[in-house]
Amino acid sequence: MERMFGRPVVTQEQMRARIKELGKQISEDYAGKDLVLVGVLKGAYAFYADLARAIRLPMRVDFIVVRSYGAGSKTSGKVKLVSDLTEEIKGRDVLLVEDIVDSGLTASYLLKILTKRKPRSLRICTLLSKPDRRQVHPPVDYVGFNIPNQYVVGYGLDYQQKYRNLPYLVALDQVAELDQEL
Repeated sequence: MERMFGRPVVTQEQMRARIKELGKQISEDYAGKDLVLVGVLKGAYAFYADLARAIRLPMRVDFIVVRSYGAGSKTSGKVKLVSDLTEEIKGRDVLLVEDIVDSGLTASYLLKILTKRKPRSLRICTLLSKPDRRQVHPPVDYVGFNIPNQYVVGYGLDYQQKYRNLPYLVALDQVAELDQEL
């Protein structure tokens, strides 16, 4: 029997439909451009893979790894670059793919370091946005879903490296309650 972890905040079906829409819009906006799709790992891996398949253009793919959370569910407030890009982005159109923009600190940090590399354009696409949590306000060009200020897991997002494999998004407090029942 399949175990469900709480009531989904965003279902698998809702994500599929929205990612298809985002892929179509990005394909139109970047037609004829030299697109480099940059995934922010680890959290964006599921969204990134699905979005890349939804974009109907030839493009380069790359990844960057940053860390802003410690072992808990609160941001440290400091962003650390763990692993850098392998592709040169100078003169290219870069689309940064994030799992979530909440405080805005990670997205702002990445915009700052990537802008120094002189891409032709640099934009952000995020699966989730929490406008109520913003400490800084980076421009976010493509948003999958605006969500309330709650900690969500699944579809790449984690809590202490767990729950990334859930095929939907669920509030962490619901998952924690279910874990205690085990």
